[in-house]
Amino acid sequence: MTTPVNLSKALLPIVAVAGILPLCASAADDGTFNVIIENDGMISNDDGHFTSGFELNWTFAPEATHWTQRVAEALPNGVIQRADRASYRLVHQIYTPDDIEDPQLIEDDRPYAGLVYGGISLYEDLPITSDWLQATDLHLDVGLVGPSSQADSIQREVHRITSSDRPRGWQHQLSDEPIVNLNWRRQWWHSSPLAGKQFAHGPSVGVALGNFYTYASTGYSVRWGDDAQGIPTLTPNPGSRHFLTSPSGWQWYVFANVEGYYMAHNLTLDGNVFSNSHSVDRKEWVGDVSAGLAIAWEDWQVTYSALQRTREFDGQENQDKIGMITLSKRF
Repeated sequence: MTTPVNLSKALLPIVAVAGILPLCASAADDGTFNVIIENDGMISNDDGHFTSGFELNWTFAPEATHWTQRVAEALPNGVIQRADRASYRLVHQIYTPDDIEDPQLIEDDRPYAGLVYGGISLYEDLPITSDWLQATDLHLDVGLVGPSSQADSIQREVHRITSSDRPRGWQHQLSDEPIVNLNWRRQWWHSSPLAGKQFAHGPSVGVALGNFYTYASTGYSVRWGDDAQGIPTLTPNPGSRHFLTSPSGWQWYVFANVEGYYMAHNLTLDGNVFSNSHSVDRKEWVGDVSAGLAIAWEDWQVTYSALQRTREFDGQENQDKIGMITLSKRF
């Protein structure tokens, strides 16, 4: 049974960061505060697998003397050369099997898992020619998986409030364990005018290393509408490249992306690294297809993305569908 004390503990990190990020906003001339919600219920009636994600994100343009610039300059040029933008974020995620009302261990479905972690990102935009732009992202995430994430309390309370199915299998969740992950992604964009708007497209490559995810990826993205800095990416790709460039009047763009992964490790499927836990047989090759729309008025922007993912483990009956909404405010 969920208690007010447990729920308060679960919400404490989110409340703390929610209070800190506006203070960051007051100290910066060019920043954006983002609230990001990912949920399978936005696009399907399912309530399993990647059940929900919640992120608070502060993205800003660091000054020349900021510590993120010194970090970027110290790294090899092939990784990143400078930090045109940087971001801080706090993320909470919940993973469950499909049948959350079964109190028994469901051996052929994914484990229960809750994660909470903080991240730091560096972004670089490097013009190659007048038409081509090279966009590089570097992300570091540190946090934990396990009961201390309070994912069980959060899901039970949300389902109580919404009169949804009662989760009964959280006693089988992954144990407490620290997570550290490094993610690097590079996208090439070719831009040209089309029907009075801007059409951009190009390939991407990425790698991740850590006990949360270890993978290599490649993809291709397209975007059409008003000029923007990128497109949204969904888990397991972190990042905040989805902003329209102009803060004046109505702005919009539509986008689509395909992404393929060679997945060498996925904590939410392979289970705990440092202790025994429930796990399933992970598929090494996984593919995503996503599309969406971004709309902005002055300093406010709303972005919606929908993603369909191929089966991630042996015995998975259906492909997962995930929706994401991002609300952004410029400062």
